[in-house]
Amino acid sequence: MLAQQGFGKTTDQGQQQRASNRRLYATIGLDKVCVGRTRAIDAATTNDPQWKKEALHIYCAHSAMDVVITVVMTGAGDPAAASSTADATAVGYAYLPVEDMVGGMQVDRWLPVCDTRRRPLEGLDRVHVQVRFTDVSADPESRWDKGIGRPPVPFPGVPRTFFGQHRGCRVTLYQDAHAAATTPSSSSSSRCWEDVFDAIDKARRLVYIAGWSIDCDVTMVRDPRRPAQTLGQLLKKKAGQQVAVLVLVSTHGVLPGEGTAAYFQGSGVHCVLCRRGNAAAFTHQQKAVVVDSPHGLVGFVGGLDLCCGRYDTPEHPLFRTLGTVHRDDFFQPSFPGASVLKGGPREPWHDIHCRVEGPAARDVLDNFEQRWRKQGGGDSLLVDLPRRPAAVPDEAAANQNAAESWNVQVFRSIDSSAVAGFPEDPDEAARRGLVTGEEGAAVERSIQDAYIHAIRRARFFIYIESQYFLGSSQWWLPQQDAAAAAPEQNLAADATHLVAKELSLKIASKIRAGEWFRVYVVVPMWPEGEPESASTQAILDWQRRTMEMMYRDVALAMQARGIRGNPREYLSFFCLGNREAYSPGEYAAPERPELDSYYIRAQQARRFKINVHANTMIVDDEYIIVGSANINQRSMDGGRDSEMAVGAYQPQHLVTEYTEYRYSGYPRYQNEWVTLNRWARGQVHQFRLALWREHLGQAAAQAAGSELLNPESPSCMNRLNQAAQQHWDLYASDTFQGNLPGHLMAYPVGVSDRGELLETVIFFPDTKAWVFGSSSASANLPQIPTI
Repeated sequence: MLAQQGFGKTTDQGQQQRASNRRLYATIGLDKVCVGRTRAIDAATTNDPQWKKEALHIYCAHSAMDVVITVVMTGAGDPAAASSTADATAVGYAYLPVEDMVGGMQVDRWLPVCDTRRRPLEGLDRVHVQVRFTDVSADPESRWDKGIGRPPVPFPGVPRTFFGQHRGCRVTLYQDAHAAATTPSSSSSSRCWEDVFDAIDKARRLVYIAGWSIDCDVTMVRDPRRPAQTLGQLLKKKAGQQVAVLVLVSTHGVLPGEGTAAYFQGSGVHCVLCRRGNAAAFTHQQKAVVVDSPHGLVGFVGGLDLCCGRYDTPEHPLFRTLGTVHRDDFFQPSFPGASVLKGGPREPWHDIHCRVEGPAARDVLDNFEQRWRKQGGGDSLLVDLPRRPAAVPDEAAANQNAAESWNVQVFRSIDSSAVAGFPEDPDEAARRGLVTGEEGAAVERSIQDAYIHAIRRARFFIYIESQYFLGSSQWWLPQQDAAAAAPEQNLAADATHLVAKELSLKIASKIRAGEWFRVYVVVPMWPEGEPESASTQAILDWQRRTMEMMYRDVALAMQARGIRGNPREYLSFFCLGNREAYSPGEYAAPERPELDSYYIRAQQARRFKINVHANTMIVDDEYIIVGSANINQRSMDGGRDSEMAVGAYQPQHLVTEYTEYRYSGYPRYQNEWVTLNRWARGQVHQFRLALWREHLGQAAAQAAGSELLNPESPSCMNRLNQAAQQHWDLYASDTFQGNLPGHLMAYPVGVSDRGELLETVIFFPDTKAWVFGSSSASANLPQIPTI
């Protein structure tokens, strides 16, 4: 959308005088959802203020009758508030009917500025707009249903992002913090923490770390054959070797970070505690490490913080490692007062991380440097590296046509309060995808853009793992609970990112086209923390409403196509859990949990959820997004939590089409040329299989066999649903006492053929925590910090 907005002269001279210290901006809304905002401009410099064709490119998955342009005046006499929402007053509204746009032609017109009853205002005449709506199927940038490699041109990367796509890179994908090479379910190289440790240890010039939490006492390498050394000891050693060791750690109410800074005081390690702007509720969630190596820069990006509780393996033990590798690393946030002295279960931790080498590693470095310049103390401590192609790791990766070469693009959610170097020129900012946030800051939300583009490109299936799954709240049904708040509490403006709606619309489009398509989503049984707490119950309520919105879309598409069945045949949600039989000689806790507590019930049942902290999406076994961003508004917004992710694919391992002549005998006219697909079988494919083998367990994975190779097929979805339901039944059983044969479990909600969620399980096992969450909790909690 291109907007060039000007106002007629105000006739009231006194009003002109009062406006002399004020600034103007405009917001663009679809129905009641704000989808864009201009910069604030000085209202006193001219009687005809303009935004000089400020370009706003807006992704749409909304239902609206009008595009509503709201003119806002703000910042009376206070330069600090001139671009913020403080003292903001809506001057008037201009309405552009959506029906005037749907043909795809550019609309160029002056619109009258009106009051809330659509009556033209006197003295503030018109606003000029240029708008073009492009249907997603006709948008060449979206590559709707074309995947990565289909004609007319190869995929150039997500458009309008701060960092572009790079060729000739290398990517290593990691499942969990550590997976031994002998683990059947692991990918080929999955010793993440050991690789991070070794990369830091081998660095000669720089070690830069950004994290939500950094634990100096954590031991990253737990191989008894290697010397034990904590992360803090390693970083101090590198600083003593004249390596520049710079650390950015988030500081907030949950985890202040003062202990980390105090540990490094006077050591040569420079540690800076960073707030996320002025909002105490939000945090820096980026998890990134970048170091130099003999072959260039190496970056690590993903979901794993370098702190306690994160070290785990694909087996995700509950009790049997409490006397060994988890003896000094017990983590259990769901039980008040939990400790290793009282015994397990510990909270298992499933995560996904990646290593990036080649030109894209420079973007990981640039992100850190931009943040350091803004919040860390300028340029003085940063290592001055020449910008040269030495970041390419070796000849194999440098050959852009090599079989194992990757194309990589770095994405972020962040704003100008946390980074330096955003362009001030509006045209350049638009080219880099920057938008204006609620407080006037320049905002990058390229992670959300990357998810939207990947979903729109998808042809066959999507697999998602996410710590949170809620959003597209403008499509949620109103609360039915009488105890809930009024309709304005339905969060129509608080969780409006498009990822959830894009998924359900994609499924619906495929159903209407009569094509196979499946979406698999893995989430934690409940978010990290006490399951009965108000915040957890609110998040579960919002998750329920998101799921129901999506299933409703799928059910309506099935009905329109005349398909009888259940929406879970196209969209299924899963969670992870474990049960562990007693082993002779295992750790014996000297103390006991409180009687009749959730803690002791879980201990007696020897079961617990596996926390899903991974945030990744795999599309058609071609493309993968790995990062820290959850599927919620905090992560996708850009003006809330800061996040980082990479999108990557192997150009030599894409889905391709070929034709084959099918001879079927008589009658001869049935013989024909048919178009078939040659499936992607590169490292993205192998990584998905490794994850599925980890989650399904050896028996279920072997039983599924070749069905796992084609996730778009009905038989594959049916196989996973059946195995997951069997695992849930064993997990929830009051009599089962063995080891759970697999971790993948059906999320404990039912789905009707009409897409309604059915309360088949009231409470999570061993708790009094509602599976559906609490609508009263979600209505009474502050929404923005939680959602």
